[in-house]
Amino acid sequence: MTTLNFPVSDLIAGYVTHFNPDADSFELKTSDGRIFQAVLTPMTYAKLVQNLDEPYPDATGTMRSMLVTNRYLFAYGVFYPDSPEFEVKSIVFLGRNAEEFQFEKPNWWINQVSVLGNFYFKSQFDSGEIDYRNYRTNLALSGMRSPDNFSQETDTISRLVYGFATAFLMTGEDHFLAAAEAGTEYLREHMRFLDQDEGIVYWYHGIDVQGAREQKIFASEFGDDYHAIPAYEQIYALAGPTQTYRITGDPKILEDTELTLKLFQDFFRDHGEYGGYFSHLDPVTLDPKSEALGQNKAKKNWNSVGDHAPAYLINLWLATGRAEYAEMLEDTFDTIEKYFPDDEHSPFVQERFYEDWAHDTTWGWQQNRAVVGHNLKIVWNLMRMYSLNPKDSYLKLAQKIADQMPEVGSDRQRGGWYDVVERLLNPGENIHRFVWHDRKAWWQQEQSILAYLILAGCLEDKTYHRHAREAAAFYNAWFLDTEEGGVYFNVLANGIPFLASGNERGKGSHSMSGYHSFELCYLAAVYTNLLITKQPMDFYFKPLLNGFLDRILRVAPDILPPGSIRIDSVEVNGQPYSNFDAEKLIVHLPETQERVKIKVRIAPNT
Repeated sequence: MTTLNFPVSDLIAGYVTHFNPDADSFELKTSDGRIFQAVLTPMTYAKLVQNLDEPYPDATGTMRSMLVTNRYLFAYGVFYPDSPEFEVKSIVFLGRNAEEFQFEKPNWWINQVSVLGNFYFKSQFDSGEIDYRNYRTNLALSGMRSPDNFSQETDTISRLVYGFATAFLMTGEDHFLAAAEAGTEYLREHMRFLDQDEGIVYWYHGIDVQGAREQKIFASEFGDDYHAIPAYEQIYALAGPTQTYRITGDPKILEDTELTLKLFQDFFRDHGEYGGYFSHLDPVTLDPKSEALGQNKAKKNWNSVGDHAPAYLINLWLATGRAEYAEMLEDTFDTIEKYFPDDEHSPFVQERFYEDWAHDTTWGWQQNRAVVGHNLKIVWNLMRMYSLNPKDSYLKLAQKIADQMPEVGSDRQRGGWYDVVERLLNPGENIHRFVWHDRKAWWQQEQSILAYLILAGCLEDKTYHRHAREAAAFYNAWFLDTEEGGVYFNVLANGIPFLASGNERGKGSHSMSGYHSFELCYLAAVYTNLLITKQPMDFYFKPLLNGFLDRILRVAPDILPPGSIRIDSVEVNGQPYSNFDAEKLIVHLPETQERVKIKVRIAPNT
């Protein structure tokens, strides 16, 4: 047993159980029930949780009166080896009273997505002309773009397009839609390859831009996927255009998507006895079993099976209502349910497989390790699918994983969720070891927030709601860069930003663009407002004149429990409009020769 004999600074997240004004101290109980004795000092200061683009909300003057029973807060301070007390240096409160959480207010996430959208808009376009020739994959901490000669990655442009489209859906700000449409067209013109012989579309990894010249990069240049066509790159190439399609109904987007789906079905799909989707193709032969693929030969993984649903397929079904997309969703979730759980060995799902679904525990960096966020992503998307196709097995698996994850994947002292851990415990261990570090990544916080929010909203479960609140509290308290803008890639276990050099320092990289943080804003607002706090939300659309089959606009914000929401009102160019079906969540588009903006208010059925 290690004994510390020096001071240690750290963070405690917990609930106040008692305040002693005479001793200027309070008891703080963590999520897993441990009690800490915390003492204030003359220099302790406090603030409320602060959204992007908000002024600093000081709470030092009222700090002591706010230390009431059952209030959840973050306390940062020092442990001294000669004292049993925790000396508090700063406090972050989540609301002005014990029952209030600022991020559950109706406009919290809407305001956040607007500021995020403007941050990336300014970073990429200098708040001027929307020209994706100036787009950079890599952005510095401040949002500054990389030098002149650079590469543009298809996935990161698509993820940024997703962000702009989502910001328009939530705010109706026209420059966001303009950026989403321009980005979608840029992807079509520069990153798309139409194979007319096979009748498929596939997407380049990216392009190298050197002045006025560009060179196509066909196979991936990312280390894990080098000289291959990975499924996840093709999947995420559809994320931004599909979200844009929900707004515009652009038939060119639908055509590209359908031809990319044909790529998945004709080449990535395992048509043999095992089913599922292979993770990589040989870029020359499009063969998933080519020897040239090395460690990726005839492999399947979480991304090749599970990422279809959140990246584009659910949004495609929401926009079209087509049965074939619902069937593909069902197939992917049935595959996850059948092959991914590994209860005999680990509370974490298995993520990498051979062709026959035998576990691949020797691949690259992952070996036999768990990505915590992938487990939570399964929970979140199983619950979405459960509202479309209510199989008991979907709900059972979602709840089983959700009930296991806090103990093995979350930080129950400081809050937040870890990154990658060993799936198995060695003899004598009761904590799953960190693979690289105990830092926390922004995208994994998203998965935890959405997983527990949708569980809480669908099942009206207080425990799941508590987990959701605690996860959202950590994210909003520590991941928002209220000085430079945007969201930090990683924070240390105690919430302090991790700003070492490399991808983890910047606001744009191969791994980070306008996807996870925008998706979190969108769906956290949807689940909180429409399922939990029962508040209406507005959504914005701008169909093309030739958009949407039969002039039917489908406006369901996500796959939610049947009958839980309805259309409350519709406006077309600011004027009331009545041709809609409130319960079916469809708007019959007006006969017009001009493109119109449609505002749809969706309300919970209480």
